[in-house]
Amino acid sequence: MPMMIRSLLALTGVSLTLAASPRDLQQPTQMPRATIKTNVELVNVIFTATDRNGKTISGLKAEDFQVFEDKKPQTIDYFNDWTKGSEIPLTIALLIDTSRSVKSKLDYEKQAAAEFFRNVLRKDRDLALIIQFDADVNLVQDFTQDPDRLTSALGKLEAGTSTALYDAVYLAVNEKLKDETGRKVILIITDGSDTSSKIKEKEAIEVSQRNDVLIYGIGVRDEFGESFGVLRKFADETGGGFFSPAARLSELRDSFRAIGEDLQGQYSLAYRSTNEKRDGSFRGIDLRCKVPGMRIRARKGYYAPKAN
Repeated sequence: MPMMIRSLLALTGVSLTLAASPRDLQQPTQMPRATIKTNVELVNVIFTATDRNGKTISGLKAEDFQVFEDKKPQTIDYFNDWTKGSEIPLTIALLIDTSRSVKSKLDYEKQAAAEFFRNVLRKDRDLALIIQFDADVNLVQDFTQDPDRLTSALGKLEAGTSTALYDAVYLAVNEKLKDETGRKVILIITDGSDTSSKIKEKEAIEVSQRNDVLIYGIGVRDEFGESFGVLRKFADETGGGFFSPAARLSELRDSFRAIGEDLQGQYSLAYRSTNEKRDGSFRGIDLRCKVPGMRIRARKGYYAPKAN
């Protein structure tokens, strides 16, 4: 019998089914994982800078940027350029749609995802897991550094019925990612919108923003011309990216490759907010680049700490 992992908010009635072995590797014993420290006085922003053609740009400096919180200018206290390599670990949760409508596309999705893991995961540093979602949300492979385990788990996926996208995002963050350190990423691949979640769209976005999770979406197009507005919104609100390829292996590979390049071409900055209220409110972030032609992808805001 699969082991059940209960949601921390039991009132939602949402749970995550573990259909694989327990976590095979928490952290490499020979190499402690580096951290991005989350201090209540610091606001951390991970972002990507691209040119007009979408190519990631390296070599930018703190003085090239301005950051505003609720339209008020902030002082950048820390700045890191990760485009030339970083010791910061990367934790990826792949959420793959296995609803009935993806049956004809699933083999290509599995192959492209397996290649992505082999190309992106760095030995003794990065971790990944796989969650499938249809009417239910199942954890088919817990955290691992081993691409072979991930490939094996992908090979076992089979198409189900409806699409519980919001439940999958919520559980991936709340059950698996929120206590991880470093860069936390959800990668969603789906051919449609949510049809059966108990969690609402707003709740899924909020839990991702509260826990500094970037969401990347691959919306696989078919003859029905799905708009993928939800995937775009997830990406925009969290600072990730959105791709909409046709259901062909070559285009899926290109999308995964672009996401890998994006993850290897990121920056981060941190500032101390001039708003010292601990009221738990949402605060908008507007990050701008002074260099002409640059396009910045960063999360739209964060939730302030709340006084006990």
